[in-house]
Amino acid sequence: MGSAFAQSQDLIDAAKKEGQLTVIALPHDWCGYGDIIAGFKAKYGLQVNELNPDAGSGDEVEAIKANKGNNGPQAPDVIDVGLSFGPKSKADGLIQPYKVSTWATIPDTAKDADGSWYGDYYGVLTFEVNKDIIKTSPKDWADLLGSDYANAVALAGDPRVSNQATMAVYAAGLAAAKGDASKAGDEGLKFFADLNKKGNFVPTIGKSASLAQGTTPVIIRWDYNALADRDTLKGNPDVDVVVPNTGVIAGVYVQAISAYAPHPNAAKLWMEYLYSDEGQIGYLKGYCHPIRFNDLVANKKVPADLLAKLPPAEAYAKAVFPTLDEQNAATAVIAKGWDSQVGAAVK
Repeated sequence: MGSAFAQSQDLIDAAKKEGQLTVIALPHDWCGYGDIIAGFKAKYGLQVNELNPDAGSGDEVEAIKANKGNNGPQAPDVIDVGLSFGPKSKADGLIQPYKVSTWATIPDTAKDADGSWYGDYYGVLTFEVNKDIIKTSPKDWADLLGSDYANAVALAGDPRVSNQATMAVYAAGLAAAKGDASKAGDEGLKFFADLNKKGNFVPTIGKSASLAQGTTPVIIRWDYNALADRDTLKGNPDVDVVVPNTGVIAGVYVQAISAYAPHPNAAKLWMEYLYSDEGQIGYLKGYCHPIRFNDLVANKKVPADLLAKLPPAEAYAKAVFPTLDEQNAATAVIAKGWDSQVGAAVK
């Protein structure tokens, strides 16, 4: 455990002796991972064996389980999974503790106290707006109820099954409940019931194509998806990405080292790289907010041209990281109450 090694020569030498690192579920176009992997290889001269880039979090955990006694190329050294998979993997004895040298700058709510898992990046829910159709962008959740947004507002999934959509309902509820997480699920349902009654809610899963066509000119979605759409659409239409003034919800992914890692020192070196300023800025280049974002901004470590492409840093300073218990409680309320209270089947 511990981080005495940091990016020390001892750790680099031990990692080089192992020769390679095995990662899983890291598509090159997700959060800047293509450049991050290339940077790690160039810096340390290690091979990176990439398993199944399109795997989901559950698949990553299953890959650890399936390869417990296997030191071959199918055994992942490290995983990058949704927040809920961290505590469960720890409870199941599948991951090992390691605290990186920048540990103190990772928010306490986004890491395991023992070092078994730790947040690496997050997104916040934003309003993605087609400016050709919507002349005045909404600044906060309550604005969406106004007549300017008739037949305009969509979710990025079905809130009964999609985490992104569920968290959008939760975020709207948290804003309405003035930050009281215990009421966020119920208040979120009330908000969307009201949005639906006013004729502003579009029960279609919002995507970049529907945004561009104008069938869903406002979509509530993770900032990194919205910002990537803005780049892809290249001004046709012009896209605004707005972090709301209240109810700013962060969705966190976490890193962990397999308890059965065939290359444990390479895994530790990878973590040190990811949590260094260089690695964290690599995530930001892929529009994912690194977990140490506020620390990097406070210490003026983020290149100005990169900050200029993002919504204002002050907006992210308000981000709330819901606990797993808060998320689970709200998810149950939203999944159960959506049909009876809102009554709009999202397809």
